[in-house]
Amino acid sequence: METLKFKTNIKCGGCIAAVTPALNTLKGIDKWDVDTANPDKVLTVESHEGLTPCEVITALKTKGYIAEKI
Repeated sequence: METLKFKTNIKCGGCIAAVTPALNTLKGIDKWDVDTANPDKVLTVESHEGLTPCEVITALKTKGYIAEKI
């Protein structure tokens, strides 16, 4: 199990709903969560081997959001 963390611009429930389809269809993600109370809006992704940070960043980008690995 690997944990990846990203600083994002996902700031509310509507944003989470918008990115949910993109993140849920990525192969390798076991669980993900966005801490919207954190000023950096941290997305935490738990994955099994094989998922790259680039895949997560690209999936969010397709929905109009940005992510930066931290």
